[in-house]
Amino acid sequence: MTDIQKTRRDMIARQFIEAIPHAQELGMRLTTVEDGKAVIAMDYDTRLVGDPETGVIHGGAVSALMDTCAGAAVMSHPEAAVATATLDLRIDYMRPATPGDQITATAECYHVTRSVAFVRATAVDADADRPVATATGAFTIERAKS
Repeated sequence: MTDIQKTRRDMIARQFIEAIPHAQELGMRLTTVEDGKAVIAMDYDTRLVGDPETGVIHGGAVSALMDTCAGAAVMSHPEAAVATATLDLRIDYMRPATPGDQITATAECYHVTRSVAFVRATAVDADADRPVATATGAFTIERAKS
């Protein structure tokens, strides 16, 4: 892949994140983008707490983070789509994220067909050896018109 292609891939993935209002509202930051891989971080924010007694971030915020990261992985795949949408996303919650910790999602688009991309993702907090959640998903892909 040339430097121009890498720059284009990075730009597309970043524009994808910036175009999603909830990603901005939740404070998501694309930290890494590679061929079919993306990493997005989300800082702890008291506005996102689901249980005031424990300070644990709501599962919906974690879901949104993982879904967005998976979509960015699809957009950065070498067979890059010009658009994508979630068809199916299964999330397994392993444990609550530690209050105060940043949550980071890593996603990999591991298989692409003519119209569907398949993705795996993991969300972790400061204890990266113990995932907060894992996900698998299928995403539509719309390719550029030839």
